[in-house]
Amino acid sequence: MPCALRHLPAGCLPMLNFLRALLPRACAGCGAQLGREAGLCAACRAQLHPQLERHSPLQAETEPHLLTLGRYKGVLRRSVRALKYGGAREMARPLGQALAAGVPAEWQIAAVVAVPLHGRRQRERGYNQAELLAQEIAAQLGVPYLSLLTRTRATEQQAKRHASERAGNLKGAFRLSGTLPSGTVLLVDDVMTTGATLLACKEALAGAKLKYAVVAR
Repeated sequence: MPCALRHLPAGCLPMLNFLRALLPRACAGCGAQLGREAGLCAACRAQLHPQLERHSPLQAETEPHLLTLGRYKGVLRRSVRALKYGGAREMARPLGQALAAGVPAEWQIAAVVAVPLHGRRQRERGYNQAELLAQEIAAQLGVPYLSLLTRTRATEQQAKRHASERAGNLKGAFRLSGTLPSGTVLLVDDVMTTGATLLACKEALAGAKLKYAVVAR
């Protein structure tokens, strides 16, 4: 979708839907033409199945604590790449909605927080994809989105580093920049590999009761 259309104000939604129906646009997941749908076609949306995981590097206790939409491949991989590298901000809506639908009520989420980008990288990209996902999840859950974390220094992209180097790359890279809520915080990122980024954020959020949500791992 042209950049100008992605930045239309909310009051222009009827016009945006009309333009969506007219302009040829491809689904980020499968390449099929979209009508009024944003980002993903109905068939690809139907493939987004939230799942709870009990085992991860994020927590020693064996209990549901990590929510994902599956492995980083196929529709999910193409969707994340469109959001992260293709300027497709609208992808945050179907992905965030699917994640929010899988959040257990017993988690009693009080607020949603995103893994932050360094200011320079966010200026280059124009947005933080994790923040867009977190904002959509918060809206769906009816809880506040809080900017509680700040990235204190630029780090080399995790995907470019060996697994053994990732924790050191992020040591001390985040700091708390707000007041922690008393309830459970849902920490959101787009993709989790070794968990080093989320663990570094967990260190900065020391004292918070945390659950996690990532699109893929």
